[in-house]
Amino acid sequence: MQDNRILVTGGAGFIGSNLANHLAADNDVVALDNGYLGTPENLSEAVEYVEADVLDDDLPTDVDVVFHLAALSSRQMLEENPREGARVNIEGFVNVVEQAHAEGCDTVVYASTSSAYGSRTEPSPEDMDLEAATGYDASMLGRERYAEYYNNFYDDLSCAGMRFFSVYQGYGGNEEHKGEYANTISQFADKIASGESPVLWGDGSQTRDFTHVDDIVRGLVRAGEEQLAGVYNLGTGDPYSFNEMVELINDALGTNVEPEYEPIPLENYVHDTCADISKIKAATGWEPQISFEEGVERVVEPYRDG
Repeated sequence: MQDNRILVTGGAGFIGSNLANHLAADNDVVALDNGYLGTPENLSEAVEYVEADVLDDDLPTDVDVVFHLAALSSRQMLEENPREGARVNIEGFVNVVEQAHAEGCDTVVYASTSSAYGSRTEPSPEDMDLEAATGYDASMLGRERYAEYYNNFYDDLSCAGMRFFSVYQGYGGNEEHKGEYANTISQFADKIASGESPVLWGDGSQTRDFTHVDDIVRGLVRAGEEQLAGVYNLGTGDPYSFNEMVELINDALGTNVEPEYEPIPLENYVHDTCADISKIKAATGWEPQISFEEGVERVVEPYRDG
């Protein structure tokens, strides 16, 4: 993707800033963020930062491509602010797409979620039955339905929803600002590096399809380049348990910090996730390049240097 004008909403957030910084090497990139969770300190000088909200009028949507990553992006956020979550995640998406389409933009790639697959140890394909077990699931599935409408209604607009699995980078990257909302590997590595025991729910056997943000960025870019429509998984198809994660972090740091275990405090807790990535691979050739072992090494590297 070269010589395009690109809007990244949620552009100062974790995934958004990684994407904006990557694209800014060869494109004119605008990162829009309201500062709810993101910080402009995540952005390189090559990126134009606009502080605004996806619910605003007169957004900077005179662009070739929109990557819409702005969202209240966790179950907890939606439980704390259900109405605001619905407005941002659904109405904000509609607002951005409507303004971009009116300006002549024909390509939208947006963030969705894999959490609506529920708990599965088998790879989850995009066409399986989904369930809105949380308000967050409901809001992101609402976003997908609006995208389906746009794909069916407009011949000159394509909307591709990317169902992210468990995206991580570590506090040495652009994830530190997320704090309690950061990926578990990033939180656990930070604790273990300081000699604190990470707290695992249940017996630690739950699994996640951990996917490095660099692979996610490549997948987003490929979706935009191919002007995909529909929904696509971005994951690895190779999940690891929390116990295995803690062991890998200890090995990488040369530590021996034992975790603590607590009962699972949530109803309908997703115990296992695993992506079926055959659809995105067939459409674009994308597949993950960073193994979880290599990813853990990247997460802990700043602590070793310190």
